[in-house]
Amino acid sequence: MPGFRNIQPPLRVAALVGGTVAAFELGILCQVFGLDRTDDGLPAFDFAVCAERPGPVPTSSGFAVHVPHGLDRIAAADIVAVPAWPDLDAPLPAAVGAALRAAHERGALLLSICSGAFPLAAAGLLDGRRATTHWQTAALLRTRHPRVDLVEDVLYVDEGRIVTGAGAAAGIDACLHVVRRLYGSATANALARRMVVPAHREGGQAQYVERPLPPVTGFADVLDWALEHLAEPLTVQRLADRANMSSRSFARHFRATTGTTPLRWLLQQRLHRAELLLETTDLTVDAVAARAGFGSADTLRHHFGAQRGTTPRAHRVAFSSPG
Repeated sequence: MPGFRNIQPPLRVAALVGGTVAAFELGILCQVFGLDRTDDGLPAFDFAVCAERPGPVPTSSGFAVHVPHGLDRIAAADIVAVPAWPDLDAPLPAAVGAALRAAHERGALLLSICSGAFPLAAAGLLDGRRATTHWQTAALLRTRHPRVDLVEDVLYVDEGRIVTGAGAAAGIDACLHVVRRLYGSATANALARRMVVPAHREGGQAQYVERPLPPVTGFADVLDWALEHLAEPLTVQRLADRANMSSRSFARHFRATTGTTPLRWLLQQRLHRAELLLETTDLTVDAVAARAGFGSADTLRHHFGAQRGTTPRAHRVAFSSPG
């Protein structure tokens, strides 16, 4: 995240809530940024919850929370995080929109969870940018804000200084991604272990949309085996053989269950393996490409450019753990 590693800790995080609070999504921000875990060697954050009008604010779960800070807290924040925004039918208060735009203009990172993308969109901050939200509210966001490049089948979208997370628990994925960008994979992985959640989940929202899934057996063993053999040539036929299925049947059931194809899944696993090796080792790009199953550095660079919009070298510089 450009410039953030030069900021002296603790980073200042302001969680912005509206006239109603989404308790679970606010809780995600509290878990990631609001607890002191420095005894575990994890970074500290100066965390605060703010609203246009401080004081008691009802939650969508039937109880109220006390919000101690007003919008002035946003003016001093390095990260402005917006949890789910239950008041979708109410217009965005002008003061809230102005505070969000001012934060973005001065270089703060904006992070939304679930329908928290709606205030960012209403403030004009997502126009012409890729963004995501909960799959249930995606159509509404597209209708109200047609200039937003809505990406539905993902857990989060990173647009540099704006990160939008999908529904509910995908906010954890988005927050861990931000921590990873700030402090590197080792810190994000340690935080994930502390929270007892995966450091990185595969797939997108398609796997959570309500639809019947056909029973598939043997996939766990097949995928575990594939992860252990990423450096080898892997085809759909070879994976299907491990599952004792025809290649056509395997591909169909795989997509129905995971929301992606076997080859795309393999590509993402190889990219993740390459990212980890770039972040945690001094291996050359050629060696990383070989261990991740890309064969050559040129192939790795091609897929990095197509899938990540960057190069292996730039990724190593940006995401290797400080020190």
